[in-house]
Amino acid sequence: MKIKTYPWNAADYLVTEEQMAEYLCAIIEEGVPSLVVTALGDIARAKGLNEIARQTGLSRAALNRALSADANPKSATVKKVVRALGSKPTISSTVSVELKTVTGIEWDAKRSKRKAL
Repeated sequence: MKIKTYPWNAADYLVTEEQMAEYLCAIIEEGVPSLVVTALGDIARAKGLNEIARQTGLSRAALNRALSADANPKSATVKKVVRALGSKPTISSTVSVELKTVTGIEWDAKRSKRKAL
């Protein structure tokens, strides 16, 4: 007996802004840049690719190609898409947490000293 499979599209399950944000955060945590581009594409399709294309100034076809799984888009394209999705790119550092976990040493930035945990 053959197993019947069906195509799965993440965009079909991204309904709320919260779901989209959680999805993107989970993908970013994986640490694979190509997955981030794919996730941006999934979110763009969930919000409406035509509208995102209009806001970015790219054609729908060009946007679809730029956000495909095997694409390597320019940073300017990614920036346009992120802004069109209503987000602001932000980077936060978790270095102190990572250092604490890995080395057992906490950095006290106010006093510029290291403290053993």
